[in-house]
Amino acid sequence: MIDKKAIEFHIRGIIEAIGENPNREGLVDTPRRVANMYAEVFEGINYNNDEIVNMLNTTFDEDLDFATNSKDMVVMKDIELFSYCEHHIALMYNMKATVAYLPKDRVIGLSKIARIVDMVSKRLQLQERIGSDIADIMKKITDSEDVAVIIKGEHACMTSRGIKKPNTSTITTNFKGRFITDETLYLKLMSIYQS
Repeated sequence: MIDKKAIEFHIRGIIEAIGENPNREGLVDTPRRVANMYAEVFEGINYNNDEIVNMLNTTFDEDLDFATNSKDMVVMKDIELFSYCEHHIALMYNMKATVAYLPKDRVIGLSKIARIVDMVSKRLQLQERIGSDIADIMKKITDSEDVAVIIKGEHACMTSRGIKKPNTSTITTNFKGRFITDETLYLKLMSIYQS
């Protein structure tokens, strides 16, 4: 569990370490505010992928006529998210995820896909791992090997410090099953993604 008292203590120390006065009016409540914010934005740290599967494992058995060679897919595009880079605890922002899968005998509720993205992003993360974690959870919930995740975002650790290249986007992909082996399916997904 997230220890808010410890966060407050350390944020106060950081404020002092950068040469600021933690007792001045504008900063006196900052450690508490940061602790509350961290408890919210890092909520996903409290759960591993299997626990997220158990929390969000609501599917609907449908009489779907998906043959084993079907190229019909469910795609959720432009799911907004943000996260924090584990290397600098810097914001990853202007992020959007596209999640696709080929249903077998059941489908997942659409809101659950967005909740998976949200929960996975609420960890100290790498953009690459966000996509990998989403794909892992989607595979377990839908029982489908055919999952794809595309994420595009900006990283404050690159846009506002270091190399300082604003408006630079990073795109990561995580393809499983037929999204790797079936070129037609892959091209169909990319066409939807780029539209």
